[in-house]
Amino acid sequence: MSQAIQIGDNCPAFSLPDSQGKQIHVNEYLGQKILVLFFYPKDDTPGCTKEACAFRDAYADFLDLGCEVFGISSDDGQSHQAFQQKHKLPYPLLSDTQKKVRQQFGVPKSLFGLIPGRVTYVVGLDGKVAGIFNSQTNPVGHIEEALRVVRNLLTA
Repeated sequence: MSQAIQIGDNCPAFSLPDSQGKQIHVNEYLGQKILVLFFYPKDDTPGCTKEACAFRDAYADFLDLGCEVFGISSDDGQSHQAFQQKHKLPYPLLSDTQKKVRQQFGVPKSLFGLIPGRVTYVVGLDGKVAGIFNSQTNPVGHIEEALRVVRNLLTA
């Protein structure tokens, strides 16, 4: 596993397919939008559903602040499609089936290394990581923390 990304580091370049199979290239967003990248363990599990729905409920706030939100897990596109439709998730879910991007960011595992970590990264317009929120047990806290970091970026 690579060194974990820290605040102030450049956002790693990556491309991943969304639920429709379209490649999303993070470089196309860097410098254009503030990015909110949330890594979560698995589609349609209780904590992940709470987190995804909380991001859904706050999505308009993120858009109003000039952000783009991406959810990332190792689930495949078919799983993401069902999860998006079931919970009406308006933002792209990206499939990191090989866990390569998770490793690029150094997202830690939790619960004795068995469960993929739940970490949210906020990337500023300068392409640098401005905020990191790591909590397996507080999935809804990721949204409040991400919004706080984004608002701080915009007032800095």
